[in-house]
Order: sequence, then C-alpha cells, then structure tokens
Amino acid sequence: MVAKFIKKTPPKISKNRHRRRKKSPSKSASAANFISSINKSLYSCKRRLAKLFSKLVRMTTPTRKSKGYKILKTEQKDHLEFEDQVLVPKVLFFGKENVLPPLISPEKKTIFLDLDETLIHSKPDPPPEKFDFIVRPRIDGEIMNFYVAKRPGVDAFLESISKKYELVVFTAGLKEYASLVLDRLDEKRVISHRLYRDSCKQHDGKFVKDLSEMGRDLKKVVIVDDNPNAYIFHPQNAIPDETLHRRRQ
Repeated sequence: MVAKFIKKTPPKISKNRHRRRKKSPSKSASAANFISSINKSLYSCKRRLAKLFSKLVRMTTPTRKSKGYKILKTEQKDHLEFEDQVLVPKVLFFGKENVLPPLISPEKKTIFLDLDETLIHSKPDPPPEKFDFIVRPRIDGEIMNFYVAKRPGVDAFLESISKKYELVVFTAGLKEYASLVLDRLDEKRVISHRLYRDSCKQHDGKFVKDLSEMGRDLKKVVIVDDNPNAYIFHPQNAIPDETLHRRRQ
C-alpha cells in the first residue's frame, strides 16, 4: 500500500504583519512644531519689515543742512526681540517752520487782511434782507447757512493792491467756513495765501495773529484788522480802523 503524501501549502504571511507600525506623533509634539513654524515665519517677517522701514527712513530723512525736522535718538534695548535687529527712529516730528512759503521777490511787501468785518460781513439763519452770496459749511457734522455781504468796493480793492503787494488773508475763522467764503470772494485768484484759525495763537483766551512766524521781514509787513486783539503782538505793524467793524445794512 502506497502512502500518499499531501503537500500542504504554508499560509501566506501578510507583509503588513512584519511592518513596524509607526507611532503617530503626540498632540503636544504637533502643537510644538506648529508653534515653532509660526515663530520662524514671524521672525522672517519682522526682519523684512524692519529692513524695509529702515530703508524708507533713510530715503525721507533730510541731510544736516535741512532744518525742517529732526530725528529722535533710538533707545538701545538690553534684550533684542530677535537677532540682527535693525534699529530705526521711533518718532519723526516737524520743528517750527514758517507758515508761508518764501517770497519770490524779497523786496516785495506783504499785506495781511482780516476777513470777517473787514472784507465781508456774514450771519447765519435767518437770512438778512441784503446779501451777496450764501455758503453752507459743515461744522461739527451740521450743515449751516451763512449769508455773506461783501464790503463795498472790495473786488476792486483786492485786485488793485495784489498788483504791488503780496496779499495774504489771515482770519481767525474756521477753515471749513472761511475757505468757502474766499472761493466766492476771490474768483480772480488775486489772493496769494490764506491762513485760518489753526495758524493763530491763543493768548489769554483770544486768537492772536503772530506775524513773527510768517517768514517775512516785519519792516515790510502791514496787518489790517478790525480786532485789536488780533495784532496785540505787533501793534506797530497794524492799521487800526474802527469803521471796519460796522456792518453793512
């Protein structure tokens, strides 16, 4: 009797069985890696911004000959936020400057004229019987009506003196209001410059027009104003006229 041998095929061993399972990183390790990548990005961004700002400051900083503004010294910190930190000025500020640009002709004389009660008279609502035009400035968020009456002969007066003198209207009125009035009053654009309340100084609660900061030779300057408080610093340069405050009826 012949014995039969049955060849048994060994079971296949899965390849995955012999592979080592990789341990998944813990949540704390993932968070640490994420934070580290953010810090690197911030570090790179800070360096680029600092270098860019440093370059911008060098482009806008005047030379020593310039007197317009100066740069405050930077403070050296003991601990820098990052290596190779680029130090830049923290504050740029403008020093005291002449309000008006330089005269084209140094020999030319300058006349400063007030606006209200000198060149014009204006009043808010209700409207008067006679007026030349209306302006509607927005003041403190509210639109107001101002009815403006021009001083008799003011157009011819402005055109005549502008041919020989530098003509500057200097008013203590708000720019929102006065600029609209001057746009209508000076349609021929004979006025050289306009100065408003923000160019005045406050002295004892009053608005004073300091001519010494205008960049003009005070020996060649005249101010015409109906309010003596306006030229209290320079009475020798003023032409007082009590009739200027009379309102046009």
